[in-house]
Amino acid sequence: MNLINVRKGQFVYYKNQLHKVYSVKPFFKHSVHLIRLSDLEQEIVQAKDITYYLPKHLDSFIVNHQRYTLDKNIRAKIGDYILVINPKPDSLDHHHLHAIELVTSLEDNGVISNKSNGIKHNEYWTMTVGLLDDATKIDKQHPETDGSIIETADDEGPLHPDLREPKIGDVYQKNDSDPVFQAMVIAIQDRDIYLGGDIKVASEDLTDTDQWSYIVNPREQ
Repeated sequence: MNLINVRKGQFVYYKNQLHKVYSVKPFFKHSVHLIRLSDLEQEIVQAKDITYYLPKHLDSFIVNHQRYTLDKNIRAKIGDYILVINPKPDSLDHHHLHAIELVTSLEDNGVISNKSNGIKHNEYWTMTVGLLDDATKIDKQHPETDGSIIETADDEGPLHPDLREPKIGDVYQKNDSDPVFQAMVIAIQDRDIYLGGDIKVASEDLTDTDQWSYIVNPREQ
């Protein structure tokens, strides 16, 4: 792909495996930050090394060791994950293309996610657990050449698929700070993340790319 065409949220293939674009840093040589959906591992790559993929109805793929199938014909229930296909957020919502969010409550015309986003029924497809009839597995761009994806159950259940789990030593930047504010993760306790400067944030807030950005170590470029 050309860098100019890469956008946050896009599904892409890299090294034959399905990824999602987490962020784009155009001033670095390796400017595209990916999340490998099968296990949520991150990759820092060049745009020329990835291939765009547009998700379709009944596509099936693994997210954090759990297989899901996209179904545009059913409405999500509380506890379901959804994939935002047609984002039209209002001024209070922050969902974006291909955001994966967990449904926590229902409304007449849509759902409320665990990120407090109001998402209308025509904005998402439901991620049904398992492989549905007539589904197409899209985990690999060339299935016949790579057997590296292993389907294993996660006894503790999948982590939120849209998150990169913070690790001690990671550096994050507050998106709305002026002047620019960056801080390092110095401690983690359950879902609480402690940053330098005596700051405590919830893991879900820190990994919300509308609030914070993960700063790639220059040595990874």
